[in-house]
Amino acid sequence: MSPKALLVLLLLALVTIFALVCVLLTRKETLVRCAAGSLDSLDGKHNDQSLVFADLSTEEMAVVLKYLQSHLGLPLVDAYHANSSDNCVYYLDVEVPRKEQVLKFLDHGGPMPVRQALAVVYFGNQAEPNITEYVVGPLPAPTYHRDVTVEKYGGKLSYHGRTVMGNEYEQIGNFLLGGKLLEAATFFNKVFGHNGSDFSALTSAPRGFQSGDRATWFSLFQNVKGFFLHPVGFELLLNHSSLNISHWSVPKVFYNGQYYDGLQELEKEFKANRVKVAKVKRVSSDGGFASIDQRAPSLGSGPLHYEPCGPRYSVRNNQVISPSWSFAFRMDVNRGPSIYDVRFKGQRIVYQLSVQDAMSVYGSNCPGGMSTRYMDVNFAMGRFTYPLVRGVDCPYSATYLDAAYLIETLTPEVQKNSICVFEQNVEAPFRRHYSNLQSLYYGGLPASALVFRSVATMGNYDYVWEFIFHPNGAIESKVRASGYITSSFLYGDGLDYGNRVAEHTLGTIHTHFINYKVDLDVGGVQNSLVANDMTFEKVKVPWSPEHEINRMKLVKKVLETEDKAAFRLHDDMPRYIYFASKSKNKWGHNRGYRIQPISFSGDHLPETDPMERAISWGRYKLAVTKRKEEEPYSTSIYNQNDPWTPSVAFADFIDNETIVNEDLVAWITTGFLHIPHAEDVPNTVTLGNAVGFLLRPYNYFDDDPSIYSPDGVFFTSEQDPTSCDVNHLACLPKTAACLPNLPPFTYEGFQNLTRL
Repeated sequence: MSPKALLVLLLLALVTIFALVCVLLTRKETLVRCAAGSLDSLDGKHNDQSLVFADLSTEEMAVVLKYLQSHLGLPLVDAYHANSSDNCVYYLDVEVPRKEQVLKFLDHGGPMPVRQALAVVYFGNQAEPNITEYVVGPLPAPTYHRDVTVEKYGGKLSYHGRTVMGNEYEQIGNFLLGGKLLEAATFFNKVFGHNGSDFSALTSAPRGFQSGDRATWFSLFQNVKGFFLHPVGFELLLNHSSLNISHWSVPKVFYNGQYYDGLQELEKEFKANRVKVAKVKRVSSDGGFASIDQRAPSLGSGPLHYEPCGPRYSVRNNQVISPSWSFAFRMDVNRGPSIYDVRFKGQRIVYQLSVQDAMSVYGSNCPGGMSTRYMDVNFAMGRFTYPLVRGVDCPYSATYLDAAYLIETLTPEVQKNSICVFEQNVEAPFRRHYSNLQSLYYGGLPASALVFRSVATMGNYDYVWEFIFHPNGAIESKVRASGYITSSFLYGDGLDYGNRVAEHTLGTIHTHFINYKVDLDVGGVQNSLVANDMTFEKVKVPWSPEHEINRMKLVKKVLETEDKAAFRLHDDMPRYIYFASKSKNKWGHNRGYRIQPISFSGDHLPETDPMERAISWGRYKLAVTKRKEEEPYSTSIYNQNDPWTPSVAFADFIDNETIVNEDLVAWITTGFLHIPHAEDVPNTVTLGNAVGFLLRPYNYFDDDPSIYSPDGVFFTSEQDPTSCDVNHLACLPKTAACLPNLPPFTYEGFQNLTRL
């Protein structure tokens, strides 16, 4: 190539590069940052009334602790280090005021109710160890504490019903590793290659067969990531009922399908070659097939949720407000998320909507699995609500909020970014119609909803909790399950209790049951429960009497008592069931809100089971009762470890009282049967594992409120749909041509973790 030709090519290349740079610079100038949006109109709607429901601040927790330490007259040990024979504060939470007082404050200009705390104290260092619950107030400068235990539970709380705290689990580990496992030292070293110190363990619950028992089966797993999928076939029963650790014992052990009367017998049988050894291959520390490490290279970010005009909601203190909705929220340390004073267009629909418990019953041919009935309220679901990951757990641009709690420690803890709020486009038309008859037009509304979300990690399982607020006044409560399944060691007839998901791993059959409390106030506190359904009636055809026709007919019924309003899990239930107000809409119908469960539950534990009363809320998919302050929860944190004498038995709530024109509460149970399969490894996906319920307006309004949404789209054949004056979506290419204001990615979920 000649020098002249080469020079020409170089000049052309430079011109091309210069042109591309100019284009890129010009484009960069046009891509401006999205507007922050104006929230002034929403900010003006906030008020401090929502603080009547607010969680305790860390400052209030510190003040209450200081008061208790100086006024109980007994030394209090830090629960983090407390022995079962010590006195300690187990947890603090807010004591939500009585509803009557709150409504006077919210609706009638009454005084703000006295702010108080609930303190749960374990008295192990007494002649008669017990659990005592105190109300402490007034905050922020307490001057009194009142024992409310008998008032709440009808009697004293037995000490053996207390939760197993972190220090007790640590003492269990020390007891076993400090000498007890040495009773089978040859077995452990020959079979597992170590002295028993390199296992992960999973507790079962409840812990025995009668009140007073505290004997727990612990299943052992390989000590790797995702250990839940790597059982080794060894389980042991530890009796830790005594407050004196020297009295603890291991009366039974289980290995590869065989039971032995303690570790010494196992060692003896092993040395005599009478133990059938299962060769379990040791996996790498990343967990092998159980690892959830990234297995494919990133291809860049996927679809991104963002708000070109900024968020259309506002959060201040514990209150969320949008143009249509407002509600207060809190995070119960035991039960998790709760919302209060839920209003649509300024009208209260729900006074309280809260999670009560998440319960799982397992099946297996191994002792730990077959005896497990987890009641997660006992393990403190709110406490295990950890920081959320932007862009995965919630949209990247969501609003993230913190939650504070004090449990098993003297130091309040804050879980950063553990709650998120965002507006979501669910990518389906909320309503739409295309008309091609007589006149030509199109009308529709994109389905956007306001979402309040948190995630509780309960050991192996992750529960994604959501309260969703729709543009027609409907409220959706949903829970999705993910995380690891719990497994048993596969042997013998194991396939009768689940599916094989790895060489030695049985994914065990189990149920998930979730219970909610829904205190609906439809047009006021006085409501009735009404059922609508259908039937067919055979009648003569009016215009042709010689023929008959099966005519569909509406069936209406008022359910007058609690017994009539308690629907067993698999009973038929009226397909339309709703809370009805005494007030009427424009068309003469009692204004109402319909309860629509979304559930595919397994079977409830048989009522003949000695512990069933502790979880008797699971008998009913829906039970409506007269609201009572002395029936605040459907269960108790103490029921897990003493289910045979439950401190709260929901079945007792249903006593045939009248529920016509009364303040009513709906107790809703949803859930699903889970038979784990290969696709649950390494983690169960949320798709298909979501249940919940809808609260839908039923003649509450005069027409569909969503017709007044500013997001609606309508145009006729005679209009220009590309004009912004006709169709706001026509302006989308311009209004959305901006770079979202995304904060830098941060995560604080691994900092300052307390012992689990």
